[in-house]
Amino acid sequence: MSAAGAPFPDLLEKAVRLADRFALGASHYDAAGEIPLANFAALFAAGLLSLTQGKETGGPGLGLAEAQAVVSEIARGEPSTALVLAMHYTHHRAAAISGTWPRHLVERVTRANLEGIALLNSAQVEPRIGSPSHGAPPETIARRDGKVWRISGHKKYTTGITALRWVLVLATTREPEPRIASFLVPTNATGLRVVEAWNATGMRATASHDIILEDVAIPAEDIIDAHPASEGLKRDEQRMAWYFTLIAAVYHGIARAARDWIVHFAASHVPGSLGTPIARVPRIEDGLGEIEVRLTTNARLLRSIADDADAGRALGVEAGIVKHVVIENAVAITSLALDLGGNPGLRRDHPLERHHRDAICGRAHAPQNAMIRVMAAKAALPEQRPPASPESGPRRSANVGRRPVVEATPP
Repeated sequence: MSAAGAPFPDLLEKAVRLADRFALGASHYDAAGEIPLANFAALFAAGLLSLTQGKETGGPGLGLAEAQAVVSEIARGEPSTALVLAMHYTHHRAAAISGTWPRHLVERVTRANLEGIALLNSAQVEPRIGSPSHGAPPETIARRDGKVWRISGHKKYTTGITALRWVLVLATTREPEPRIASFLVPTNATGLRVVEAWNATGMRATASHDIILEDVAIPAEDIIDAHPASEGLKRDEQRMAWYFTLIAAVYHGIARAARDWIVHFAASHVPGSLGTPIARVPRIEDGLGEIEVRLTTNARLLRSIADDADAGRALGVEAGIVKHVVIENAVAITSLALDLGGNPGLRRDHPLERHHRDAICGRAHAPQNAMIRVMAAKAALPEQRPPASPESGPRRSANVGRRPVVEATPP
């Protein structure tokens, strides 16, 4: 049965089996800081790279709930693979539903996605301005030269770059009235080079290196979502729900892996002085219970956002808030597992310390927690209006019952 016709339980079972297999090589890729290219070949063979591709272009056309489930499973095995996959799913979903992608580019990326490994991600963060979610326009410049755009700039944290087929480069056009747009750039384009700058504590196998673009030429029609720079960056609420919760699903998968290790350890480790598994010790039992509470909370929150997004319901800032909570819970779970595991949990030949290093990297994804809290505060506060006269009485907040659109961008 083709991937497009496969029922989701079959695809999820493939993801479970692949996660178990990927886990066997996770420590190698972590130590080497090397992207797991073989994992993406396996995902393609299983029909999982096209999961969110629309049926009209030959994909299964599945939604956010299914994408979360697959990403979480893959992250349980090898989270760097899962992060690249999450980005790939997000951009394919945007291509399918946003209406900002030209038809010829949708056809190009979806056809390639069915024919082989054709991973897609964006390049937005820059050395001086950081993430564009902070409000500054990109300093990467695209200038029109006849039938091509010529792009020059420096991007950081381009996740998966050494495995990508294309990168969506966010740039400001050099025009009388500048626009901000994304440009579909092949990673083998002349003038694009990778600088291997990624050397993080965790998520080491993501290959989130820098790229330098020097007069990279692409066809004039390969431009996406161009709008006046004066309007700033605006993101579709549905797309942001996918980005926020697929990123969170990666770290939920990491927390699940840590939970599995510590539960097995606590149930099987019998100190001579105790004569029974440490899971019977009240302190250990309480800690395991807290892990279960946090994991269950994460799973329920993620699924609730997925259900709302798949149903087309408004989300406002809630998807960002769920990202915040899920990642903080994942960090807490891995930290607690380390505490419960003691010295064995810190050994490099066990995965627990790696799970913790990977989990804390979740806090770096833009918009970071402080910005999400500011967004939540602004959504809660009444709109600024002139003070009411003493006779007018109390006013109902204009924000009551209304969810504002999230204006933020992924890295």
